[in-house]
Amino acid sequence: MDGPALLTVAVRGVAKLIVVVDYHKGNLLSVERGLRGAGAEVVVSDDPAQVRAADAVVLPGVGAFADAAASLEELGLGAAVTDAVAAGAPFLGICLGMHLMFEAGTEHAPGAGPLPAGLGLVPGTVGLMPKTDEAGAAYKIPHVGWNSVEWDETDPLFDGLESGEYFYFTHSFAAPESAATIGRTTHSVTFPCAVRVPGRPVWGVQFHPEKSSDAGARLLANFVTVAGAAAGRRGAAATMAEDTVLSKE
Repeated sequence: MDGPALLTVAVRGVAKLIVVVDYHKGNLLSVERGLRGAGAEVVVSDDPAQVRAADAVVLPGVGAFADAAASLEELGLGAAVTDAVAAGAPFLGICLGMHLMFEAGTEHAPGAGPLPAGLGLVPGTVGLMPKTDEAGAAYKIPHVGWNSVEWDETDPLFDGLESGEYFYFTHSFAAPESAATIGRTTHSVTFPCAVRVPGRPVWGVQFHPEKSSDAGARLLANFVTVAGAAAGRRGAAATMAEDTVLSKE
């Protein structure tokens, strides 16, 4: 399971444009390749206007919460992402990108003052994984390697996958439980590793689908399919609105 994704998935309703947000923190090439492999048109961009205009947005990332949050704010990308999501664009946060969906994070936080703020799409604060399990035994942090993901309900992001599929992880911080949790994994302790804003096409995953072979390729293809369908609906709505305006003239 340590090679490149081999699965080819037929994708229906491919999004016109998926923007991978470049906030200058990490290598984005593998994410871009994964989405292209799923049939999407992909642009890597640090331009807020391009993010706002995207059919769908992907926020990857490797690094620390505080540094990434500062970069998003400095580049004007945080507001662009939330504007795109508010306009109905499907969204996928990957690893640190999932952390940034939350209200705040403790990683590299200053010793005094408020915690670094995230995008606020999901309630709660991302924190360091506990140093011991429920029995008080120490375990290895960071959590690196393949691990199974369990989910209870059918979600479009996991279409064609079975609960218990293995994905690749590398992290020391974890998200809190919330109403947005749709998937969990266990590394001595159990914690959320997949979230979705209830009722909206807005997801985050702790693992790296772009490094997770066939299961990861399928998940990215599922996101591309959802993004394409959403783009089609928004396009149809815009055409209908334009026709309505013209009919009144």
